[in-house]
Amino acid sequence: MRWNVPELSEQEISQQRLLEINTALDSGMFVYVRKMFQSMPAYDIALLLESSPAKGRTVLWQLVDPDLHGEILEELSEEVRKGILKNMQPEKVAAAAEGMDIDDLAEVLRTLPDSAYNEVLDSMDAQDRTRVEQALSYDPETAGGIMNTDAITLRPDVTIDVVLRYLRLKAELPEATDSFYVVNRDDKLIGSVSLASLVTARPEQTIAEITDTETIPVNVAMEDTEVAIMFERHDWFSAPVVDDSNRLLGRITIDDVVDIIREDAEHSMMSLAGLDDEADTFAPVIKSTQQRSVWLGVNLITALLAVAVSSMFEPILAEMAILAVLNTLVPSMGGVAGSQTLTLVIRGMALGHIGDNNARTILTKELAVGFLNGLIWSLLIASIVSLWKQDLMLGGIIAFAMLANLTVAGLAGVITPLAMKRINIDPALAGGVILTTITDVVGIFAFLGTATLLLS
Repeated sequence: MRWNVPELSEQEISQQRLLEINTALDSGMFVYVRKMFQSMPAYDIALLLESSPAKGRTVLWQLVDPDLHGEILEELSEEVRKGILKNMQPEKVAAAAEGMDIDDLAEVLRTLPDSAYNEVLDSMDAQDRTRVEQALSYDPETAGGIMNTDAITLRPDVTIDVVLRYLRLKAELPEATDSFYVVNRDDKLIGSVSLASLVTARPEQTIAEITDTETIPVNVAMEDTEVAIMFERHDWFSAPVVDDSNRLLGRITIDDVVDIIREDAEHSMMSLAGLDDEADTFAPVIKSTQQRSVWLGVNLITALLAVAVSSMFEPILAEMAILAVLNTLVPSMGGVAGSQTLTLVIRGMALGHIGDNNARTILTKELAVGFLNGLIWSLLIASIVSLWKQDLMLGGIIAFAMLANLTVAGLAGVITPLAMKRINIDPALAGGVILTTITDVVGIFAFLGTATLLLS
């Protein structure tokens, strides 16, 4: 089709698909759209659904082959998935659930109302129902919440020949299988056997002879971000998940970890604006307004604090209009400098580079950077203001305020996220507002306070 031209980027291809589908829908060419969907992978259909307004999604969903519903639901963001599931009959949700990975199915079920949730569970056989209920019992942001229970286990005393015959009878391996896990009779993990080792070993060898007993398992309660760090550190393709007794519960594969990394990146980016990382781009106006109003209200309160500080110096502002002109300069520079430090520290914390053991080091370093930047830019702005207004005192006042605020900005950029993390508040979500408030208040107070002392 036209949108498969290799010179186009993925974004351009997606936009062409959306344009072509919308044009076909406007022309009533529903059969044509249905045929297009049959040749598209589930991820691309999910992307098209997320790129369409809510009303258009309903029409598009009706044109999708029901056999693809489960795969598409796995790929959709939470908000978009909720909207589609809300309009589906429970029996259709149950049909879509067939063949879904346990972790993905558990994620879908969490968004269902109780009636549909129970009906989907009732439609499963006893074994699958037990697996799903177990997955639902774990926090979705832990290893237990993202693991699959489809790991193939082996006994150490079995020969390679027997295992290979078993796999041939099985005919199909779980997706992303690169290793098999060796357990004892109590299902406790002994180690792992790579697929490469299995197919190259001699048939008469036992599994124990080729088992890697140094396999590092993931605890079921480990946070998903920590799991992603371990995958990156060890270059894993998959990893076993165990409980506190070292009993094998399932496995995590690289595709789940990629999702975690992507979601964490989206969360950090959206949180800086006070938005939900699962927010629907095409959500209704009222809903979007409600979601954003909360953070705007918080920002207004902090902005009023800076205004209150400025109001303390009304007399000097009334006497010298130039102070009102220059008053925005110091807080602005402090806000930018502080945001640079805040972003660096939040990234370092996310990557595991910054913790209690080296917090003092990063604090000292950023304090020095803030002071040095303050020295450089305070001298520059002092020179400009002194030459502009022919007033060395005014230049010195703004230089002092700039130096003080940039130094404080470096200090606050480190302390704010570390303190918020200690009290279990996401620094990406609220760190920017707190930091801006600090640099605004300190900048205004330092500039106008010094001006009041020296010029009034």
